[in-house]
Amino acid sequence: MTPQTVPDATFHTRVRNPALGGDNPFEWKDVTTADVFSGKRIVAFALPGAFTPACSDSHLPGYERLHDDFLAAGVDRVVCLSVNDAFVMFQWARSRNIEKVHMLPDGNGEFTRKMGMLVDRSAQGMGMRSWRYSMLVEDLEIVKLFAEPGFRDNPPGVPLEHSGAETMLEFVRPRS
Repeated sequence: MTPQTVPDATFHTRVRNPALGGDNPFEWKDVTTADVFSGKRIVAFALPGAFTPACSDSHLPGYERLHDDFLAAGVDRVVCLSVNDAFVMFQWARSRNIEKVHMLPDGNGEFTRKMGMLVDRSAQGMGMRSWRYSMLVEDLEIVKLFAEPGFRDNPPGVPLEHSGAETMLEFVRPRS
């Protein structure tokens, strides 16, 4: 069986550039899947949307709270993916005091679609969004994926039972 790799995609991000100075020291930077995952051990988690209740109150804060434990377990970076633009992701992280988790906007849903995790949340007024999942990626290879149940049914709410920080941390911690 061939291992599954993360799909090729481009993320349109905003990064701080102190040389710009002024009120807006940010510039656009396109980041590829290879830039994010190549040669690294990454824990990535995806969620339906910034500022939504379960994402804001549980999913994102859990990964922020356990961030240092992930690093101690040999993870290079913890990444939050959402089908939101860079401006929304920045403001969301700021509103929740997120300082450690890397916020990665998938504004066009390219990565999410190629992962097979794009779901139509139009019935909830949200358009196309990501299903909730987490994954361990080692040098572009998906080692483990924890997806929430019900993807095909697309229920009104997206559960948070399998893709939380505690589940992923238990998986990545070295076994004694």
